[in-house]
Amino acid sequence: MRTFVRDDIVGQHAEEAAFLWLLRAAAVRAPHYRLKDLAKLDKRVEAHVDGLRVAGEAGWELAIEQLKFEEAGELFAASVLALESRAWARIDLVIDLAARVPDTAPGLFSALGWVERAQLHGTVKELLDSDDPFRRRLGLTACAQHRVDPGARLKAAIDDPEQALSARALKAAGALGRNDLREVVHEHLTDDDPGCRFSAAWAAVLLGDRGQGLAQLFTIAADLASPWQAPALQLAARLLTSPAAQAWFRDLSAAPAWLRLLITAIGVHGDASYVPWLIERMQTPELARLAGEAFSMITGADLAYDDLETDRPEGFESGPSENAQDEDVALDPDVDLSWPAPELIARWWQAHAARFADPQRYLCGQPVTEAHCRDVLSAGFQRQRRAAALELALMRADRPLFEYRAPAFRQQVALKAGSGLGLA
Repeated sequence: MRTFVRDDIVGQHAEEAAFLWLLRAAAVRAPHYRLKDLAKLDKRVEAHVDGLRVAGEAGWELAIEQLKFEEAGELFAASVLALESRAWARIDLVIDLAARVPDTAPGLFSALGWVERAQLHGTVKELLDSDDPFRRRLGLTACAQHRVDPGARLKAAIDDPEQALSARALKAAGALGRNDLREVVHEHLTDDDPGCRFSAAWAAVLLGDRGQGLAQLFTIAADLASPWQAPALQLAARLLTSPAAQAWFRDLSAAPAWLRLLITAIGVHGDASYVPWLIERMQTPELARLAGEAFSMITGADLAYDDLETDRPEGFESGPSENAQDEDVALDPDVDLSWPAPELIARWWQAHAARFADPQRYLCGQPVTEAHCRDVLSAGFQRQRRAAALELALMRADRPLFEYRAPAFRQQVALKAGSGLGLA
């Protein structure tokens, strides 16, 4: 007996799955999402993907019909169905689109992390053993997201002449804690390709390199034109000693173009002695929200919950305007951040400053310890959780990096068990 399927309802599942995936792609890096918020969003994504699953062949046909838009969200939905089917005709279809239209590839990468590990059994092996570098990169992406060690294939991929594959493999070595590959990774610090050089430096530092790899990360972190500036900063600034931090911050303060970088670096580094300077920066509208986030990253104060926020300054504009003649279409990088109230925050700091010892690094109001980082992974905002994951990985060179972007239900299980996803 054929099940009756309403194409309009199934089509809505396809559209909503794609749209909600876009929201999720932003949420995993958002300053106002906690793990519990991500879990609610993930349930909505999964509900619409499940609607496509239940519809069977009709669900698949409507999912691939959406691929005509050549967007990452639509490819995510179709890729989940294809991977779970284990049918290579379907898998080839989504891979071919991702290879042909690179802007859609994040949807396929995300699907590889969304689908349960058991359902990828066999598929990932074929990808890793493929003659096609892009397919091998997909296999490594799946392994890295599920924190599964691909064994000897990882070293072979690191040394592959295809730059995108080599860069992905280098990042995987760092994320998986493959300390046995430290020398191999180190050899790529002088790679001709800048993406491989960054990936090698990033991985080398996670694997314990505090010399050439760290120096290279600092160089990238100070290069505002580098596409890897932000992730380099997130790792490098955590390893500054107090005297080195003072010298680097002094250099960054010399040029107005580096002010935003300096504010972020102070928040990453976590030295509470810079809080008064951050409060001063909150007087400048263009810097206020970023300084507020850095303050919260160090002290753990929640601007909204602790009544330390205020309204947007009158007349302040950022991001695209409604003027059709305005050629600046850049999005406001601080759009999801609270507006800090400097006077209230100064009073808060006066009341709480005594509990912040100097010199000492802090994350969300407590010294950076393993136990506290695990607490932040459970209850912090996504950017704070990213910080905690990096701190934990830096504490032990062979420890995999916790995947704070993984499906929330999988993260919650790992955190409760204290194992998996880099917590073993």
